[in-house]
Amino acid sequence: MTDKTQQTPASNPELPTQYTPAEVEGKLYERWVERGWFTADATSDKPPYTIVIPPPNVTGALHLGHAFQVTLMDALTRRKRMQGYETLWLPGMDHAGIATQNKVEQQLAEEGKSRHDLGREAFTERVWQWKEEYGGRILGQLRRLGAGLDWSRERFTMDEGLSRAVQTIFKNLYDDELIYRAERIINWCPRCLTAISDIEVEYQDDAGELVSLKYGEGDETLVVATTRVETMLGDTAVAVHPDDPRYAHLIGKRIKLPLTDRTIPVVADTHVDPEFGTGAVKVTPAHDPNDFAIGQRHGLESLTVMDERAVITVPGPFQGLDRFEARSAIVQALREQGRVVAEKRPYVHSVGHCSRCHTTIEPRLSLQWWVKVGPLAKAAGDAVRDGDVAIHPADLSKRYFDWVDNMHDWCISRQLWWGHRIPVWYGPNGEVVCVGPDEQPPAGEGWTQDEDVLDTWFSSGLWPFSTLGWPEQTPDLKKFYATDVLVTGHDIIFFWVARMMMFGLYAMDGEAPFHTVALTGLVRDENGKKMSKSNPNSVDPLDWMDAYGSDAVRFTLARGANPGADVPIGEDWVQASRNFANKIWNATRFALMNGATVEGELPPAEEMSAADRWILSRLNKTVAEVDAYYDDYQFAKVSDALYHFAWDEVFDWYVELSKTTYFEGGERAKVSARVLGEVLDVTLRLLHPVVPFVTETLWTTLTGRETLVIAEWPADSGFRDEAAEREIELVQRVVTEVRRFRSDQGLQPGQKVPARLGLDGTALAPHEPAIRQLLRLQPEGEGFSATATLPVAGATVALDLSGTIDVDAERKRLAKDLAAAEKERQQAEAKLGNEAFLAKAPEPVVVKIRTRLDRAREDIDRITAQLSRLPGA
Repeated sequence: MTDKTQQTPASNPELPTQYTPAEVEGKLYERWVERGWFTADATSDKPPYTIVIPPPNVTGALHLGHAFQVTLMDALTRRKRMQGYETLWLPGMDHAGIATQNKVEQQLAEEGKSRHDLGREAFTERVWQWKEEYGGRILGQLRRLGAGLDWSRERFTMDEGLSRAVQTIFKNLYDDELIYRAERIINWCPRCLTAISDIEVEYQDDAGELVSLKYGEGDETLVVATTRVETMLGDTAVAVHPDDPRYAHLIGKRIKLPLTDRTIPVVADTHVDPEFGTGAVKVTPAHDPNDFAIGQRHGLESLTVMDERAVITVPGPFQGLDRFEARSAIVQALREQGRVVAEKRPYVHSVGHCSRCHTTIEPRLSLQWWVKVGPLAKAAGDAVRDGDVAIHPADLSKRYFDWVDNMHDWCISRQLWWGHRIPVWYGPNGEVVCVGPDEQPPAGEGWTQDEDVLDTWFSSGLWPFSTLGWPEQTPDLKKFYATDVLVTGHDIIFFWVARMMMFGLYAMDGEAPFHTVALTGLVRDENGKKMSKSNPNSVDPLDWMDAYGSDAVRFTLARGANPGADVPIGEDWVQASRNFANKIWNATRFALMNGATVEGELPPAEEMSAADRWILSRLNKTVAEVDAYYDDYQFAKVSDALYHFAWDEVFDWYVELSKTTYFEGGERAKVSARVLGEVLDVTLRLLHPVVPFVTETLWTTLTGRETLVIAEWPADSGFRDEAAEREIELVQRVVTEVRRFRSDQGLQPGQKVPARLGLDGTALAPHEPAIRQLLRLQPEGEGFSATATLPVAGATVALDLSGTIDVDAERKRLAKDLAAAEKERQQAEAKLGNEAFLAKAPEPVVVKIRTRLDRAREDIDRITAQLSRLPGA
């Protein structure tokens, strides 16, 4: 298994007594980058392995969600690099249209200015200046985390190459009649003053009001209910179901719209649910998507009653009022006319909010640019159904299909200045010309370019191929497309995954942008609560890296990464991971001090001890297990398998079992030293993708070779020794059982006890020195008295405790504990046997008492067993 391709080991390597991450991580990372070990070669004949990083916003800073996904991507690419793939992990940032424009507008506001004071060109230049000064700090933070990104290929969604890609695909889609301009209902943010797409709307339960209003006069009246009373000023109909007998006499008639001088028709439409409310609904085509559809079917007028800031524009007493002010004023006016039939407050219902600024969204009729998603979405769905793209875990495929199979046309225009400007020019006589990247825009008087920019997700949807040079047929595109895996949160399967699938299949001749979508959960606190900046549970991962090291943060995140499941994380878990790194350090240091080496071939099995053969057998099984978990994106299982193998089997058992061999010296010690060197070599390689810094430091010291980054990934040699595994399992059973007994008797771990071991005729006999060493058991000596005898694993262990514990005092202590446990059991049984109590007690209380009963019974069994094993029992 040992990699022979790098330089020979140094003799007598030494490690500092303590591992200090801060002294290691920064220097190591810069060395990795300077040596070019993360830089991919498009001319290589190695098989490619490609991941493009989900581009963080240029406004962003590293948070635990970023750190989580970056850790997983880094683990995948580091392993593939070690496996001999030409590995490209491509970094970059998203220009984040709304978020970045808001940042710069806030700066201007502090100066008493607005973007309109500067004008479009000067404002855009100001945003570029902000980007150069403040943007991209997250990329530096990714270095801190140890991300093995190819920095020579860093991209930005507004750089020249990606801008060319955006203009090209817009032109192609436009020419194919998959992009069009139309007046439709959109989600409008009155704060950001732009349209936003459906997937950028966050819904939350708000406490509003439901008001029932009487429309019409006399016999020609009906009642409608609404949560948005202010929109009634734009009503152009009332709709009822065509088969509803209550309103059959009104269909086709016109009724009076309150507070206005207009009458509106009553129309019949099957969209109306006659069982809901009164079975009659007000229709406001310019301010509701369902109403717009009804309006289209019935040729209704669309009246816009608010401006872009959600201020009422209808002449009259409500003109100039904010929508929420108008709501109260209109309800009061209707109440005075006797038009309010019922009012329900609070009325909790789901309301859309802008994901950027959290302002309540206003549905609004607007002329915008749209992508006709029908054929694109079908192709994106078919790619998964046909097996060209795998979604992992597979049970999340349903959410993907629910989205792509029911996708609405995508509004891609934004009323911003920062972003890719729509490449369409309008002429003085109504001409519309879409211009590609190699075409000259029309010139002359009266020609103007569209003022809007494209949705940020439009450019990030091209990310897997635009970053590789598309639309040019570059060596990178040829070598590294399609990418292998997309690692992303299940929360943006709609935002980003579907967009990339649609554009990738369209632009790349039907070849999907990735082979696998590995969906992760969200990082939460240790109590399972969502972390956010507004909550006190929010954590800056840089603080944890400062305190415990980057490896500790990475290992904690990876160990919680079950496919598609949310990841709870707390500081004590990061501390535990730091302790693991320290354990690796101390164990390797001990091994080096005792001659562990990677020099030369492994000795033949017949020269090895059972412990040597056992650990090599377990090592190869672990290699196979880790490979299977990686291939299934089971990062938590990878981490757990390595943790328990390294800590439990290598450090706690094999190293301890080998100590007697080292103390004795001779050829046996040399064999075990070579085996231990082999085990550490392979274990450090297996751990490297998740904890790169500590493993790099230890491995290069152990082997004398240059770096783990490009070392060979371990392969399962096929070595198995089931007999040795069974033999060592017997040793473990004996040691574990006797340790438990010692603990029960109150003996200190280091306290020595005289013992007689009955191991003759068993597989345990050769291990007596190791067993005695592990259990601190002295030879029996003169006057030995077996006060306690433990039968275990076919052998016996007789202990003389007469000089180590006060048996009478121990018996009294245990008797007192037993009495307390008996009392607890009786009280719990009495309550659970009381039918009246069970009938009244809440279920959690009953469960708690049952738990107390189970614990009391366990205590009774345990204490009784301890008493029976006391000398003289």
